Amino acid sequence: MYCVLVYDISQDKDGRKVLPKVFKICKKYLHHIQNSVFEGDLSEAQLINLQIELQKILRMDIDSVIIFKSRNKRWLDKEFWGKEDNATSNIF
Repeated sequence: MYCVLVYDISQDKDGRKVLPKVFKICKKYLHHIQNSVFEGDLSEAQLINLQIELQKILRMDIDSVIIFKSRNKRWLDKEFWGKEDNATSNIF
């Protein structure tokens, strides 16, 4: 399935430690497209693993992750308004 993941990590003292961990986990599964936004194709198993890994480090009372899912990328129109960042992390 095609997924877009967006996260918001509180920038308190502990959040500065959580943020790079969240970024690293997301980058393992998806392509980084903008500050706290990732996208890509995931199997159901990959999505479950991503959720498990993130839940280990997220502080559920102050941090959040939103995942938008679609059966296929072709069902999702993407438009850029303003600067289009071509520095995506498609190269591993």
